[in-house]
Amino acid sequence: MESAISFKINQHATLGILHRPESALPTAVLVVVGGPQYRVGSHRQFVQLSRFLANQNIVSFRFDVRGMGDAAGAKQPFEQLDEDIKAATDCLLAQCPEVSKVVIWGLCDAASAALLYAHHDSRISGLVLLNPWLRNDQAMAKTMVKFYYLQRLLSKAFWQKLFSGKVNIGGSLKEAKGMVSSSLQKDQQNTQSYQQGMLVGAQLFNGPVCLILSGNDLTAREFSEQTKAEKKWQSVVKQKWQEHKLPEADHTFSANTHKQQVELITLKFITTYQ
Repeated sequence: MESAISFKINQHATLGILHRPESALPTAVLVVVGGPQYRVGSHRQFVQLSRFLANQNIVSFRFDVRGMGDAAGAKQPFEQLDEDIKAATDCLLAQCPEVSKVVIWGLCDAASAALLYAHHDSRISGLVLLNPWLRNDQAMAKTMVKFYYLQRLLSKAFWQKLFSGKVNIGGSLKEAKGMVSSSLQKDQQNTQSYQQGMLVGAQLFNGPVCLILSGNDLTAREFSEQTKAEKKWQSVVKQKWQEHKLPEADHTFSANTHKQQVELITLKFITTYQ
């Protein structure tokens, strides 16, 4: 059963879609939307995920954050979605008294928002994080040098364009030089930045975490590069999280086979830890 639910986030009206099977498990999924998206998701990903979960007797709730879709108010940066997530969690539990635990499911900066929030709310029992956004200029430059420029040099198509005169050599060298220079600079990251907040959130959250990374995605590679380079991140990811890698998947898992893999990973995670 799918129901449209109107509720408020800090006095701003918004809309969510509740997927509520007749016989529900005690753990529900709250789908948090990231980026310029609303509750449907790219290529209807969130709709399909919620319907799949409902067929497995799992309640889910997907909603519009402030300023997106049918939600009133100004659009908020992902670092400031605590009120949105809390209001949606309140609404979900009020609608479904049979639910006692909530797993937040988020892609990209919604995964980052989930990490920033979860340790503040004891009702959140787990996290499913897909390609979390953990970017700074230094990490982006390192990723571009390692995965983009090196791949171009090994590409037959690149050399064909080069010898045919279709490559702007001066512009390409200038761009590559800038990236290499940025990658070698020391990180001047503010200790109060969202990256630090994510690390603190990861350290303080006591529930299980399912990390899903795409192989064909710079955001996922940036996350891997940053967490590998930081011992504090490594102690969290390696010791406390379960990690899944989909080597051929793009950022939004747009291929049906990859969406289905994500659905099955999500299902197993919820049924294992409910």
